[in-house]
Amino acid sequence: MTMQDPNQPTMFTPDETSGRQLRDAFGKFATGITVITAASADGPVAIVANSFSSVSLDPALVLWSVDRAARRFPYFDAADHYAIHVLAAEQQDLCTQVARNAHALGDIPHEVNADGAPLLDHCLARFECRRVAAHDAGDHVIVVGQVQRTSMRDGAPLTFFAGDFGTLNG
Repeated sequence: MTMQDPNQPTMFTPDETSGRQLRDAFGKFATGITVITAASADGPVAIVANSFSSVSLDPALVLWSVDRAARRFPYFDAADHYAIHVLAAEQQDLCTQVARNAHALGDIPHEVNADGAPLLDHCLARFECRRVAAHDAGDHVIVVGQVQRTSMRDGAPLTFFAGDFGTLNG
């Protein structure tokens, strides 16, 4: 068996047979982790997303994307207001709870803002948003929100790289 030189890139063309490789390649980009929350007819819902990005300062816009095939998609597709929480290093358990259960907020202390969006404490930053656009993008929808209120604190972020949690010194 020939070993591949770890310093040489693996080359492939993204197609229906290379999904795992493509996920692994995307995973080479270290990201922060967010939890997005919204109200729903079934109670407060949450989803973990690392597809968060700032878009504009004036007006204050952010984006995130959600998989159309996700069981949680209908909740967030219907949400006019939501909150994006940038997780701190010590919030890995919260991330895991939300990743396992869309309705984890039933067991997690939270407040609700004037627009009905659930708000979590102890995150590094929180963006309370009003949805202003949604764009079809392959198997995902890119959701653009206008930030109506925000809060932040100092601390180290919870990060994700190559399938593992991590942090940076903050």
